[in-house]
Amino acid sequence: MAAQEPPKSEEFPISAARDESLPGNGGFCRDCLTPLPRDTPSQANRCGHCGSPRLVRHPELHRLHIAHIDCDAFYASVEKRDNPELAPLPVIVGGGTRGVVSTCCYVARIRGVRSAMPMFKALAACPDAVVIKPDMEKYVRVGRQIREMMRELTPMVEPLSIDEAFLDLSGTEKLHKAIPALTLARFAKRVEQELKLTVSVGLSYCKFLAKVASDFEKPKGFSIIGEAEAYDFLRSQPVSLFWGVGKQTQKMLARDGITDIATVQDMEESELVKRYGSIGQRMARLAHGHDARRISTDMAAKSISTETTFNSDISDAAELTRVARRLSEKVSARLKDKHLAGQTIVLKLKTADFKTRTRNRSLPDPTQLADRIFRAASNLLEKEADGTPFRLLGVGVTTLLSDETADPQDLVDTGAAQRAKAEHAMDDIRRKFGNKAVELGLTFRDKRTPPKTG
Repeated sequence: MAAQEPPKSEEFPISAARDESLPGNGGFCRDCLTPLPRDTPSQANRCGHCGSPRLVRHPELHRLHIAHIDCDAFYASVEKRDNPELAPLPVIVGGGTRGVVSTCCYVARIRGVRSAMPMFKALAACPDAVVIKPDMEKYVRVGRQIREMMRELTPMVEPLSIDEAFLDLSGTEKLHKAIPALTLARFAKRVEQELKLTVSVGLSYCKFLAKVASDFEKPKGFSIIGEAEAYDFLRSQPVSLFWGVGKQTQKMLARDGITDIATVQDMEESELVKRYGSIGQRMARLAHGHDARRISTDMAAKSISTETTFNSDISDAAELTRVARRLSEKVSARLKDKHLAGQTIVLKLKTADFKTRTRNRSLPDPTQLADRIFRAASNLLEKEADGTPFRLLGVGVTTLLSDETADPQDLVDTGAAQRAKAEHAMDDIRRKFGNKAVELGLTFRDKRTPPKTG
């Protein structure tokens, strides 16, 4: 169930004093960015300057400074921008028939296509869609352009992905000579004019509700949830609105009779913690609009991983092991390049019926060696490779640390040092002559059953 828009909140008294010298304090037009005159009637629904109906007004407009900015159907929008002939067509960005939808345009969404949907289902829903293979290099380049524009607004930018971020605009009023809401509207207009892309903006007093607000009225949305209205707004929402409450947690809560946030609001926090631990505590606080998380500008990666989707399901344990070795080498290369090491190895598998299995193992010390990553991953794989056909396999590492503490001498595995030395020698050869210059026998592809990837 999607979130409903927050109620109109003119009836809530706001105690904070306004600085009427700042443009936009009483509202503004999103199209021409003209501040509304102080004497504009509350029932006025069009801009007196340009006639646009896209007016931004809210009793807490002058005091809200936490924003979530989300690019609209980013990958598909970039492709349509670069190829105008695609503009009226349904566009899906994703891997071949065995892959999934990375994103799709709003024309395709109207037909029932959704992100992360298996490609065969997407094409069944929208058979005339134009399918485009992702061009991540291009998307990253455009995403960086937008990120730099964000940093011109405030240094407090917390990226969540290539196309979305939190911003804290507190203290920027004098710099931009406008309240944060108007500054954000100017930003959205600039992105549209200079990059020919659109964004949706959510504005609130905390991260949780800013992200919720950014989902309203997409594309080109600009929505606000104030502190005074938060409790009543949340009361009418489903528990799926909580971040971190996925489908399995929703099923568990539903078995206990909890499907909406109103039920959570009516429960004691101690009872929720007793039943559900840290998730219960988080729900109790978010249900009342309490989110103490601050904007974090720490850009450090939380995990490094890679995965591959097979053209044909693979059940053979030896073949899966060969794929795991190649993926381990890719993860290792990225760790070494970034001078990082990971202490938790993660194995991801997806069965033929799209059920995902995730297994992990923590190591005594952080590693960046392909050998250690692979040995942990293959041990996890050994328990899962029981003849089940898999369509996807992934390997990753989490709990990332500096490589200064990585891979101390192993006093138990006496061959570890020799394997590490050999791996570093292979790295030197690859740096000089390319990644294909040297391979382990384990990673050679069987010509009869090649592990093709999507």
